[in-house]
Amino acid sequence: MRHYCADYKTLAIKVLSGFLLLCMSSAFSSATEIPQGNETDFQALLDFKSRIVQDPLKIMSLWNNSIHHCKWVGITCNISTRRVVQLSLGEQRLAGTISPSIGNLTFLRELNLSFNSFHGEFPHEVGRLLYLQNLSISANDFGGSIPSNLTHCKELRILFAGQNNFTGKIPTWVGNFSSLSRLILAKNKFHGGIPNEIGHLSGLTVLILFENYLSGTIPSSIYNISSIFYFSVAQNNLQGNIPPDVGLSLPNLEIFAGGANNFTGTFPASLLNASKLQLVDFSVNALTGTLPKNIGVVLNRLFWFSLEYNRLGAIGKDDDHGLNFLPSLVNCTELKVLRLAQNMFGGKLPSSIANLSSKLETLTLGSNALYGSIPGAIGKLTNLGLLGLEGNLLAGSVPDGIGKLQTLGGLYLNGNKLTGTIPSSLGNLTSLTRLFMEDNRFEGAIPLSLGNCQKLLVLSLYNNNLNGTIPKQVLGISSLSVYLDVSNNVLTGPLPDEVGNLHNIGRLVLSDNKFSGVIPSSVGKCVSLEQLYLQGNLFEGEIPQSLERLRGLEDIDLSRNNLSGKIPKFLSEFKALKLLNLSYNDLDGDVPKEGIFKNASSTSVYGNNKLCGGIPEFNLSACTSRKASSSRQSLALKVFIRVAITMAFLLLL
Repeated sequence: MRHYCADYKTLAIKVLSGFLLLCMSSAFSSATEIPQGNETDFQALLDFKSRIVQDPLKIMSLWNNSIHHCKWVGITCNISTRRVVQLSLGEQRLAGTISPSIGNLTFLRELNLSFNSFHGEFPHEVGRLLYLQNLSISANDFGGSIPSNLTHCKELRILFAGQNNFTGKIPTWVGNFSSLSRLILAKNKFHGGIPNEIGHLSGLTVLILFENYLSGTIPSSIYNISSIFYFSVAQNNLQGNIPPDVGLSLPNLEIFAGGANNFTGTFPASLLNASKLQLVDFSVNALTGTLPKNIGVVLNRLFWFSLEYNRLGAIGKDDDHGLNFLPSLVNCTELKVLRLAQNMFGGKLPSSIANLSSKLETLTLGSNALYGSIPGAIGKLTNLGLLGLEGNLLAGSVPDGIGKLQTLGGLYLNGNKLTGTIPSSLGNLTSLTRLFMEDNRFEGAIPLSLGNCQKLLVLSLYNNNLNGTIPKQVLGISSLSVYLDVSNNVLTGPLPDEVGNLHNIGRLVLSDNKFSGVIPSSVGKCVSLEQLYLQGNLFEGEIPQSLERLRGLEDIDLSRNNLSGKIPKFLSEFKALKLLNLSYNDLDGDVPKEGIFKNASSTSVYGNNKLCGGIPEFNLSACTSRKASSSRQSLALKVFIRVAITMAFLLLL
């Protein structure tokens, strides 16, 4: 789920922008010489201008008396009637409210204010624009409900009102626009069901309702609008089955997206009848069953195919119920996104994945039950930005060819049974930001070449059999900011001073290895550190005073080492500290009673036999008073001196 929303929104916005550009193709055209214009239109435009409060591109400064208003930027007039027929100011970075005088532009056919920062309610006076055909107000901050007076605009063909803050239910009167061909209400706050009346729009080609709070089922009448080619209801709370004959009733589908809902039932094989399909996305639902074996042969125009986070496949059955459809996808030569993670696909990972489109950018097959090995030829997918094979049963070594994927930003191989060494060719992946190889059976040293991956944000290698130490080159990756985790390995030796180069690291996890020597004072240079886990090693010496610089620390675990000396006072002064574990070391002296030490549930000092004091919950012995101890020492010294003087005197006799 981690990638779904961001990728889908990016795609949707790009497509939406494309539609809007079609409607803006004449945005800055104007009529030829017009001696005069209609005074009503002129005043309405001045009122519009007066409500603009931000105009960084100085568009409104061009709306002045030096030229006729029909020649103003964004205005088009009809030559014969000299009336404004188009007001198109999309993507001009304008901010303000819309004047009710907009309703006086009674000959207006196109109103395009998309991709600005207009706010407030859209005026009801829009209902006076009886000739309006295109209303495009997407990507603003309009709120309230869509004005009901819009029903008077009987000629409306395009209604783009997505990416605003409109609330309430989608009005049923939308179904009265008999000429409507494109309806976009995505990314608002609409709730309730999708009106059955939308099914009356027999000429509808685009229906985009994603990212609202819509619930219930999709009305069956909508599935009868055979003209629809773009159908998106993703990221709502919709439920029910996708009709098994959807591909027959909607044969012109090119975009079909219902991801992040609660759809159930099987994947409809009839979609193969919609051979123009380019995008299919029903990720994050509860779909079951298998996919047609020849899906890629028939739907060979696919560039986006995402069904991750469902219940597709049949773990425990033979290979015919696994990814047997996957080889057919090699026919999809435009395929860029293939997401099938978090399902129930079993069987052997097909070597044919290496023959998928060379344009492929995303491939996720993680969290299934796939076995076999990673194909050596996977390096042919040179445009991959994300490769997710985590959470399967893959075995064998990681092929060197993976180092050819030089555009790779995320590599997820964690949670398998992979063996051998981590290939040094990973150092060629200089675009890598996330590398997850934990929970495998890797052995040998951490390759020095990983130091070439200077864009890494996360490096996760825990729970393997890695040995040696952490290369200084890896500790020199200053971009590491989320976390470095090499816990539960067999790493040895002192922790290099270069650990202090990780100025941006948020979490450092080195626990349960065999690191020895002192904790380097350079750790105090990791000024962004919030979580420090060094437990279960062989560290010795005192807790370094340099850690007092790390005022943002929330968790510190130094337990199960050989640390000695006093508990530093600064630990009691850390305001952000929520967890402190110092148990099973050789610390001595007083336990503070301030700060986190006041809370026994957040602090552990158990197993340090030389500690004393602290709050009663620690069950430590009381510390001997320094004053009493000092007095005893002073008395002993006096007695010693007297005895020494007496002995000296006797000897002189």
